[in-house]
Amino acid sequence: MRAVTELAAVLWDMDGTLVDTEPYWIETEHDLVTEFGGTWSHQDAQSIIGSDLIDAGVALRDRGGVDLEPRAIVERLLDGVVAKLSSRGVPWRPGAASLLAECVDAGVPCALVTMSWRRFADAVMTTVPDGSFVLSMTGDEVSRGKPHPEPYRKASEALGVDPADCVAIEDSRTGVASALGAGCATLGVPHVVTLPATPGLTIVESLVGVDLPFLRSLVPASRTADSRHGEARPAGAS
Repeated sequence: MRAVTELAAVLWDMDGTLVDTEPYWIETEHDLVTEFGGTWSHQDAQSIIGSDLIDAGVALRDRGGVDLEPRAIVERLLDGVVAKLSSRGVPWRPGAASLLAECVDAGVPCALVTMSWRRFADAVMTTVPDGSFVLSMTGDEVSRGKPHPEPYRKASEALGVDPADCVAIEDSRTGVASALGAGCATLGVPHVVTLPATPGLTIVESLVGVDLPFLRSLVPASRTADSRHGEARPAGAS
């Protein structure tokens, strides 16, 4: 690991954080469950947000009544979401595009850390400016998905940086748990689900107004326990 004195990298979750694809996933889940005559509540859909896709497939089989093996369920989900992506486009989350561009312009490496599989992540990546991400880590490229720390540990290792010198940006509880478990300073941007106050987690309502100096201010905070940990702070505060 190389020594750094400031923000070494920004590690981005994709669905619900960078782009607003969560509604596509939830709609596809409901379509699949209906096809098999099962039931799938809003709470069921919320419970698997940010999870490893195989775990989501298990839930759809066991709770939703989808009579397929988990891997086959994941492939069906991906087919549906990719189709929606092609027909409807990819809506950015508020403030995400400008923050990503600011990081890239400043030479701060950005990596995508998502539980979506490679074929979906690549489809989304065609919509972002070239060179936005140094690398991407997908759910089918790790042995243990979020909330396990492996995805963020593996991404920071591939970048050659210490996770403690990185900021992870997440919208889900499973993603936050993964990033914090890896040792990253973590910025939570709630979307479909709420995020409880947690040591090491800074919560903002939106990425609108969040800038690179604000991200840099989170790295020292991740190394020392202070009264700010777990509190929601407005974007731009330090």
